[in-house]
Amino acid sequence: MLVLAAIPLAFYAGCYWQAYSVAQQGQESPAESARVVELEGQLERLRQRLAVLSSGEKVSQQANEQSRLTIKLLEEQIYKQQQDLAFYKGVLAPASRREGLRVRTFEVQATDRSGVFRYKILLSRVGKGDAQLEGQLQVTLAGQQGEEEQTLELAPLTQGLADALSEQSIPFAFKHFQAIPEAGRFAELQLPEGFVPREIRVRADVEGEKPILRTFKWNNEE
Repeated sequence: MLVLAAIPLAFYAGCYWQAYSVAQQGQESPAESARVVELEGQLERLRQRLAVLSSGEKVSQQANEQSRLTIKLLEEQIYKQQQDLAFYKGVLAPASRREGLRVRTFEVQATDRSGVFRYKILLSRVGKGDAQLEGQLQVTLAGQQGEEEQTLELAPLTQGLADALSEQSIPFAFKHFQAIPEAGRFAELQLPEGFVPREIRVRADVEGEKPILRTFKWNNEE
């Protein structure tokens, strides 16, 4: 009897609960819908912002690439002018001056990376000879590490950077003018942490001539 009486009671209770749940969902639905609309608006604004940022990044990349190409073109033009100038200086040099190799410059420029510098070496000759000058350069950096004086070879300082040197000596062979690296580019070197450079020493060993020594003050442009 109790079981039979419980069946209709359970049926009516289930109908009541379903009606109550539907009513509750109807009351909550406007608030949830408003929240969904708000979130969709935020998502759309974020999508628009991302599109603007992506567009700006592309423009920035294009500008950087254009600047890089312009710098490369200017360096090549300067290199060509330096070649011509070296040739005319060599031909028109007074007879009293000693003919042969000249280590013109060791140029150093700071970069936006801590301890990393760009460098370029310029060689030329004096005189009217057309025979090719061949030899090797030995480059060292003298400075201070803490309280001690130190001398560093150039090659280890270039490893993993642009135009890294594979050997301690740098070979050269030219008639009138040569830049290291070639075509007026810049190579890179990285100083050890705590090392304070003072000067650059360049030794040029030319076949058939006495070694040439040239010292340059370190030009720190950081």
